[in-house]
Amino acid sequence: KLARFLEQHGKIRKVFYPGLESFSYYEVAKRNLRGYGGMISFEMKDGVTVARKLMKSLKICSSAPSLGGIESLITLPIDTTHGSLTPAERKKMGIPEGLVRFSVGIEDPEDLIEDFQRALA
Repeated sequence: KLARFLEQHGKIRKVFYPGLESFSYYEVAKRNLRGYGGMISFEMKDGVTVARKLMKSLKICSSAPSLGGIESLITLPIDTTHGSLTPAERKKMGIPEGLVRFSVGIEDPEDLIEDFQRALA
């Protein structure tokens, strides 16, 4: 539900989630997975500055260097896991500056969507 919301939002360039038909390996995921999981990655159209603003504006989820827990968590790879790489190395690995990773927790999806709507406004 959140992945579909993000996919339709004007500030998001691309959403990476195996449960979306636009995902490059959707058919493989559909055949092989029982569910699509709670990990969503998405690229902001306006890059890292807007991604950082989004992360600071969200109220429900917490910023974290690693993802995994019952609460919703969000991270910006350029500032955490891939921060030691040069921009050229990140580009070669397919990690754009505006890439955000989000781990959906046990919160109500409608509350998360509302939080993202407010933060992306």
